[in-house]
Amino acid sequence: MSNETGLHPSNGHRIKGRSSESFIDAREVISRLNLDGNEVFMDAGCGDGHVAMEAYNLMDDDATIYALDVYGPAIEDLEEDIQKKDITNVIPLQSDIAGDIALEDNTVDITLLLNVFHGFVARENTDEALAELKRITKPGGQIAVMDYKKMDTGYGPPFKFKRNPEDLEKMFQKHDLKLIHLDTEVGEDLEQGCKSHYLAIFEK
Repeated sequence: MSNETGLHPSNGHRIKGRSSESFIDAREVISRLNLDGNEVFMDAGCGDGHVAMEAYNLMDDDATIYALDVYGPAIEDLEEDIQKKDITNVIPLQSDIAGDIALEDNTVDITLLLNVFHGFVARENTDEALAELKRITKPGGQIAVMDYKKMDTGYGPPFKFKRNPEDLEKMFQKHDLKLIHLDTEVGEDLEQGCKSHYLAIFEK
């Protein structure tokens, strides 16, 4: 998929950029979070919403799932989709992660940022994003980041915007968020003989 605005992944939703649906197994990623199933879960930077919908399929009926993105058309499509399916516990939110997320303090058990964090690096607003994510996270709650390894994969964000887990740990430590889990073998198989991504989980 090219990076033109408005292109549709398989679920028909409008997105900005390439949907991770085409190359990341959302079910596998969510399974690595070891959820009980009844949490308040947020798919931050949800794009077409396929990760949020996979969480809906995997989690219990009493879970609450927020699907957050700054791109209005994607949120509108998702709202229409869940209304048609009469889904009540998936809640689309149009908000800027690094601006003002439309949630109260201490609301979310776990947030997943899938192929999102490098965007904060590119826009130089990682501190603002982390402060806002920490604000909405419950004490003891978690923020999970899955992003590209800092290597030349031939696709994805420019190399200069990629960060390795050690870089992330320093950024999160500034906000008193502790690394509790690191998996360096997730994502696609690369010609270099390793996986394309890592998954780092931080706790408030």
